[in-house]
Amino acid sequence: MANDMNVVALVGRLTRDSELRYTQGGMAIARFSLAVNRRKRTADNRWEDEANFFDCAMFGKSAESVNQYLERGRQVSVIGELRQNRWEQDGQSRSKVEIIVNSLQLLASAGGGQGGRSDAQAYNQAP
Repeated sequence: MANDMNVVALVGRLTRDSELRYTQGGMAIARFSLAVNRRKRTADNRWEDEANFFDCAMFGKSAESVNQYLERGRQVSVIGELRQNRWEQDGQSRSKVEIIVNSLQLLASAGGGQGGRSDAQAYNQAP
């Protein structure tokens, strides 16, 4: 359908260092996981943060360029789309939803403060 839309935007912190791998055809794939907090009200009417975790993948030259900066604790902003992968394992149907990153911006460093020049860098996938 022409009216369907699949866009996601998140700001969160990496839960682990990015892993860079290459396909047999030589395409770079950087995989990482983001923790994104959301505020929720508890049963006793207090507010608390609840962490949500999202697996992300970025492809191509952008993945190679940004991989060195994607360290555990680093805050990033990502814009991308959701993709559901399906497979069969031990006779069971499995699926996983991950974020395919089209644009990534480095925000605060792993220590929580603003870093050097690389912090202002944005990485975008080629169309």
